Amino acid sequence: MIEIDGSAGEGGGQILRSSLALAMVTGQAVRVDRVRAGRQKPGLRRQHLAAVEAAARVSNGRVTGAELGSTRVELEPGPVVGGTFELSIGSAGSASLVLATILPALVLADEPSVVTIEGGTHNPLAPTFEFLRFSLLPLLHRMGAEVHLRLLRHGFYPRGGGRVRAEIQPGQFGELQLDSLGARQWKRATSTVADLPQHVARRELDTLAKKLRLSPADLIEEVLPPGLGPANLCRVELQHENATAVFTEHGEKGLLAETVAARLANQVRRFEKAGVAVDEHLADQLLLPMALGEGGRFTTLAPSSHTLSQVAVIERFLDPSVRMTELGHDRWLVEVGER
Repeated sequence: MIEIDGSAGEGGGQILRSSLALAMVTGQAVRVDRVRAGRQKPGLRRQHLAAVEAAARVSNGRVTGAELGSTRVELEPGPVVGGTFELSIGSAGSASLVLATILPALVLADEPSVVTIEGGTHNPLAPTFEFLRFSLLPLLHRMGAEVHLRLLRHGFYPRGGGRVRAEIQPGQFGELQLDSLGARQWKRATSTVADLPQHVARRELDTLAKKLRLSPADLIEEVLPPGLGPANLCRVELQHENATAVFTEHGEKGLLAETVAARLANQVRRFEKAGVAVDEHLADQLLLPMALGEGGRFTTLAPSSHTLSQVAVIERFLDPSVRMTELGHDRWLVEVGER
């Protein structure tokens, strides 16, 4: 059994999710101690419990410690078999992160799968639906993984109730080479409001237009039907020849729309100034499928604590090494390959 210290590095839920994902794919039993020890409320929250239960179900495995607040989880995985899975988080916890836990195993399964998850679809501390759909999945498709993702209903904190559906075909993870984004095709900003005045969206887009030099044609107001909010988020998509970068900021009660947009603009400008192909959040998501497949390389921003934790977990399960080389200020090369 592989033993993982859940308090290492950033000490959050990613260590648990990656450990579960790798256990399912490799067939190795895993025990994670001190789960989320680095968080204000350690142990399993509903989102993490849903990931544990999903991993056990997808892998036909045996699990202990699957209860709210648990700080130790063990999974003894069985054979992964594709199929139809209906999963509910029971809160506004991230559907994206639950999907990320089981996605590698289902891509490498022998049969197709359809996974429907109810929970949060747009969470401040998790990949949004658009990030997965437009940034991550096209790159996984290039590597050989065919995954189609649909947003059935938005789900925001604290209401939840969102639904996403993933259709997954059996595939593989081939090599990924992504040194640069290539030529830019377009830059677009979207502001989404639910049960909030529409002027919130207009103010965010006005701010982004000024700070990022966007034209009116590049700005989209999205007003959702009543009953989903209150909620607000804005995002910027950078469509390039080789990849799409997606950046998001979430509105908060008492936070000016102009401040939300300015934070988002700062994210985008940092990324554009660095001249890299992958943002720090996408780097986290790419490392595991690259390590499970044929490796490759990409340029990215300075590694975050999440990225370093991801590397540490990967190297406990798999032979491939992950090398990180600083190329310049806020510009790094990440290479995944054989030791």
